[in-house]
Amino acid sequence: MKYHVSFDIEFRKNPYKGIYIAFEGIDGAGKTTQADILKKYFIKKGRSVILTKEPTQEPPIGSIVHDFLKGKIKLPAVSIQYLFAADREIHQKKLIEPTLQKGDVVISDRCFWSSVAYGILDKKGDVQKLKNTEVLLVSESILSMYHQFIAPDATFYISVSADVAISRISKMTKKQEYYETSEKLKNIKAGYDWLSKKFPDQITVIDGEKPVEEVTADIIGKFEALNPKS
Repeated sequence: MKYHVSFDIEFRKNPYKGIYIAFEGIDGAGKTTQADILKKYFIKKGRSVILTKEPTQEPPIGSIVHDFLKGKIKLPAVSIQYLFAADREIHQKKLIEPTLQKGDVVISDRCFWSSVAYGILDKKGDVQKLKNTEVLLVSESILSMYHQFIAPDATFYISVSADVAISRISKMTKKQEYYETSEKLKNIKAGYDWLSKKFPDQITVIDGEKPVEEVTADIIGKFEALNPKS
């Protein structure tokens, strides 16, 4: 049987004077590096900046999520998405919204878009073999948990191949986490690629395989072109 499936999502725009920026991409894409650099960019412009990360490490929810990612506890993969959502809800209410209300800049290493890219893998497995309607249905179910969240003024998806990501991760001192395998990263990247095509007005793609300085210049140039409130 064939079904026509479609849905509309109305994102909650940032109503405050502050600027909300998020970095997305698979592990090893360079999000943390670019978030640190962008923080310095805003400080030089005289702005107050909060640099944050999702999932948080705040107890109780954030601690549970990180225990799962580090392999300290086992949970059904699908259930972790509900923990991600709970952690992000707390993060929005306790840190992001109050900071934006003050007129400051929030730079976040990940936001709710991560839940879609990673959640498609958790719910369906091999993302690369899914039909568009299947991806759409899973995305709808995940995004429904975030319908009252503030969408970033600018979201930068730093795109790198799974091979590049694995190479970078192997040079880090930390222990490999749950999603940091070549096969999982390929599927998560496929999820991000789908998202960037489905929501081009929300997600700006950045080639993360260029030298760090070129990636930074691309991000700042596109940020200034987007011209969110300042």
